[in-house]
Amino acid sequence: TQYTVLSLWDTFRAAHPLYTILEPARTTDFIETFLAQHSEGGHLPVWELAANETNCMIGYHAVSVIADAYAKGIRGFDAEAAFAAMRASAEHPGRGLAAYRAYGYVPGDKESESVSKTLEYAYDDWCIARMAEALGHEAERAEYDRRAASWRNLLDPATGFMRPKRNAAWLAPFRPTEVDFNFTEANSWQYTFFVPHDISGEMEAMGGPAAYAAKLDSLFA
Repeated sequence: TQYTVLSLWDTFRAAHPLYTILEPARTTDFIETFLAQHSEGGHLPVWELAANETNCMIGYHAVSVIADAYAKGIRGFDAEAAFAAMRASAEHPGRGLAAYRAYGYVPGDKESESVSKTLEYAYDDWCIARMAEALGHEAERAEYDRRAASWRNLLDPATGFMRPKRNAAWLAPFRPTEVDFNFTEANSWQYTFFVPHDISGEMEAMGGPAAYAAKLDSLFA
């Protein structure tokens, strides 16, 4: 069954993980739809609306949905074809990905929403690494795990925030409360904590669990 309105930036965090539990058969259909769109359009859906790709949001979160489903034992789709499609999305030339691959982050002078894109690409790359690991592709596992650490390139140790870079230098002046073109519908306070695949690594980078907890409390306060 073909599905549409795949607003993946809105649904990859919570809705699709819930579907893997409540609707595993539909999850297979979702992934089959992704793969059909990859075959027809050249890449997995980003934010597909009524059979048209809008590319209006960031990340390549179809890979998150696929990796999550596979990790939970959902089959019924060609895993190797899905893995190839996941890699094709990660190697796409647009949306700041060429710069991301070249520098280990998206520079703000080359692409808008640079911090958010870097962090979400890093998470998606971790998902690809887990799929590679499950399928026994060790070289690809190592490559995408390396890319998944790209969040470290934007964590400014002086301020403790994810901070945009322009011309290889920290953007100044910098206010973590500011919502600007370096973030997607958010600011640095919110996106600083978007390292869902390496929370322990970010804790360590911020000075340990106590320092991390204090900063998280500050966000909510």
